[in-house]
Amino acid sequence: MRVLFHTPLKPPDSPIASGDREMAKGLARLLRRLGHRLVAPLGSRVAPGIPDPEAHLDLERRARAQAMRLVTRWRSLPPRHPERFDLWFTYHCWYRKPDWLGPLVTRALGIPYVIAEASHSVRRAQGATRLGHRAVERSLAAADLVLTLNPRDVPGIRSRLQPGVHQILLPPFIDTTPYRAAATIRSKNEPPLLLTVAMMRPRDKLDSYRVLAQAFSWLSDRPWQALLVGDGGARREVEALMAPFGARVRFAGAVPHAQLPALYAAADLYLWPAVNEAYGMAFIEAQAAGLPVVAGRTGGVPAVVADGISGLLTPVGDAAAFASAVARLLDDPGERTRLAAGAARRALQHHDEKAAAHRLAAALELVR
Repeated sequence: MRVLFHTPLKPPDSPIASGDREMAKGLARLLRRLGHRLVAPLGSRVAPGIPDPEAHLDLERRARAQAMRLVTRWRSLPPRHPERFDLWFTYHCWYRKPDWLGPLVTRALGIPYVIAEASHSVRRAQGATRLGHRAVERSLAAADLVLTLNPRDVPGIRSRLQPGVHQILLPPFIDTTPYRAAATIRSKNEPPLLLTVAMMRPRDKLDSYRVLAQAFSWLSDRPWQALLVGDGGARREVEALMAPFGARVRFAGAVPHAQLPALYAAADLYLWPAVNEAYGMAFIEAQAAGLPVVAGRTGGVPAVVADGISGLLTPVGDAAAFASAVARLLDDPGERTRLAAGAARRALQHHDEKAAAHRLAAALELVR
């Protein structure tokens, strides 16, 4: 099929590193792997970035005109023209950046509409978020197939789908090959190296770094060193949080994604408190490299990190519990080794793109 791959939140070629970008890349890679041709007509593109809720009414009006232009263009093209598409595939439909175009275009053209990763929460139905929330509801009501990556989203989405519409669970995935290859040259660190890979942004990310800093303070009596990989608008705040630990905490800044497997494989533990995390692509990457995880139990994280099998989960936001879990693994190299093996095994079995390709192929057969 010729698939219009629509990414309202962040395109696969975005210069801004994030789990959203990597998931968009992965889905595009999977669709091509399955033999589909991806198209992206100019008329289907949307402005980058997350708009203020106050702008949503204007965005909705503009989207109607944009959709009409796209439909008119599509109808004017010969059947085999490279801009024609047989299916509309949207990755990430969220109240802050909904898919304004998909429902309008697919209804007008009578083609299937597929959404991968949507979220629906009734608490967004009032106030400043209501317009984006309603747009998500319209998308879900128009969908012919929804692929859900976060199990936590299943009930909310199911309640908004039309009768008979399929909702398929597609666990988040990566190509585990480079991570497994990097893990074959793992070396032991003395003291153990604690790794975090996360953007340094305000709000939830910064809150996670606050928990991490508090946990470090309770671990001051143990030998460890830490490497923080990432950058962003809250870099100065994160540096201030980590300043009391001096040279024990190093900053690597933003690192090209291709260099991450070696960084994961060079560490002993992966840490992230995961405040309001959806599921966390970095958790999958770390485990694929055979790195045990300590994380906050929130959102879809328990579906990605198996507590006691591939890592340890603690109450989200509880720095003392987080520090205790890290201390347990620092004190017990044997437990780290056991969890490392479980992490690598689980990533390969549940989150490798080969398994995801089979799931996606079967799901798309439902809308052919």
